[in-house]
Amino acid sequence: MQSLGGKYLTFPLGREEYGISIAKVKEIIGMMEITMVPRMPGCIKGVINLRGKIIPLLDLRLKFSMEERPYTERTCIIVVEIGGRGRTMGVVVDAVSEVVTIAEGEIEPPPQYGGSLDVSFLLGMGKVKGKVVMLLDIEKVLSVEELETVREMKGV
Repeated sequence: MQSLGGKYLTFPLGREEYGISIAKVKEIIGMMEITMVPRMPGCIKGVINLRGKIIPLLDLRLKFSMEERPYTERTCIIVVEIGGRGRTMGVVVDAVSEVVTIAEGEIEPPPQYGGSLDVSFLLGMGKVKGKVVMLLDIEKVLSVEELETVREMKGV
């Protein structure tokens, strides 16, 4: 079992706070023009051109079945590395909060809801300043099929 303690970039989605390991974060950028790609899963908004590199864009609100909201000046794209080998993907979030250090002892395993609810995308639940931060395993947020679609989009 890997150590989960470390630095996390935290961000709100709706009323909840989430975190991604800073080791997976390449950069944070503002919203930019999105090129729509036909026949993509609903949570994949399309692609962006980031300094000549085509990057698929995942809207985390839609992935988590939250209400879609118009993008604002606070809406950000977190560019993350997925699957190694320099593969990147943009993740749209409502805003970015801060980088926090969460000690191993401040992270509990995700709750188990039985077989019907998949929480495999959660590394754990971090306790930060009296609040709960859901720590995402960004590699597992996408389903296998969505990940394959994203890989195929690299040729767009």
